[in-house]
Amino acid sequence: MIGTQIQGVAIAWEMYQLTGEALALGFVGLAQAAPTMIFALPSGYLADRYSRKLMLVISLVGMTITSILLAVVSYTSGSVALMYALLALDATFVTLGRPARSAILPQLVPRDIFPNAVAWNLNMMKLSWMTGPAIGGLVILWSVPLAFVLAAVGSTLCAVLMARMSFRGRGSAGSEPPIQALVGGLKFIRDNRLVLSLMSLDMFAVLFGGAVYLLPIYAEDILLVGPQGFGWLRAAPAVGAFCMSMLIAHLPPMKRAGRNLLMAVGAFGLVTIVFGVSTSFWLSFAMLFLTGLFDSVSMVVRHTLIQLATPDEMRGRVSAVSGVFISASNELGGLESGVVAHWFGPVASVVSGGLGTIGVVMAMALVSPRLRRHGSLTEPDRQKTTTESRLRSG
Repeated sequence: MIGTQIQGVAIAWEMYQLTGEALALGFVGLAQAAPTMIFALPSGYLADRYSRKLMLVISLVGMTITSILLAVVSYTSGSVALMYALLALDATFVTLGRPARSAILPQLVPRDIFPNAVAWNLNMMKLSWMTGPAIGGLVILWSVPLAFVLAAVGSTLCAVLMARMSFRGRGSAGSEPPIQALVGGLKFIRDNRLVLSLMSLDMFAVLFGGAVYLLPIYAEDILLVGPQGFGWLRAAPAVGAFCMSMLIAHLPPMKRAGRNLLMAVGAFGLVTIVFGVSTSFWLSFAMLFLTGLFDSVSMVVRHTLIQLATPDEMRGRVSAVSGVFISASNELGGLESGVVAHWFGPVASVVSGGLGTIGVVMAMALVSPRLRRHGSLTEPDRQKTTTESRLRSG
């Protein structure tokens, strides 16, 4: 994850330096979103059909290769089009491993401590997101190609460590007809209103919250802090998320998870608006810190409820659909931010995105009372038993 964040900093900075266009930053999101949408269902099927560890190792090896190729293209001043193509290939390998990665954690810890395990897992993730961009900002001061090399080293190390792990990990897709198994995740989500509401809220909120893709513009043209300041701005959300995840990990499970989720996403939109109009580096850093803090609440609630509401044999395919809702919308949010910034300016893009996020929260609170009223994180989903019965009965 540290290597991935370093690579993300390098990509965003180099694309803006080469083109000087906000739209180019939006196309970075598009290049990463398209493979997620195209290959999500097949990758979920593979995670439930074959060894999840194998899928992860293949994914990591592919990411290593694309990072090395990006380093070569950057060092030789290759074309921007080729860099977009390699980004799309890298996103394809990431998509291949994402459902397997999401499905592993519930197999490693008991249900009653799973929310706490999610929080600690997010701590490690956010620590990577916090240190990676800061390191990336320093690295690109010296050499952009080196950032891609470090990403390759990180994914190689992860692949070696993953290959040494031993755990069970295979769903029921092998016993089902291929087409039925392929769309099984979609059917499960359709029948489980809580999971559908959680994914929908995150999808639309993230779609309007793509301000992070415009950080090179803010660092270079608005805040005037250069590549090192850009690295710290990229790290700020992870710092906030890490602090909140540490707090959640040491607190009892939430008693009103649905309400807390809606409030956190609404607050995310509000601080995004303040960031959009800020011309002070420290105020901007503080607002990005708060976006990470509120997003951490959302991630813990969403990930816990979705995983606990999903049978183990379905987790790969449901995680794949979740990847489309969450990851693709994240990248498409970058495209949306880039397009709006191209036509109306970066401030208008960020502020309108924050307003859109608040609007989504208000709409979801009205149309999904089930989500609004959901209680403890460890509370069983009353609809889960019914959904599992339907799945078993065919």
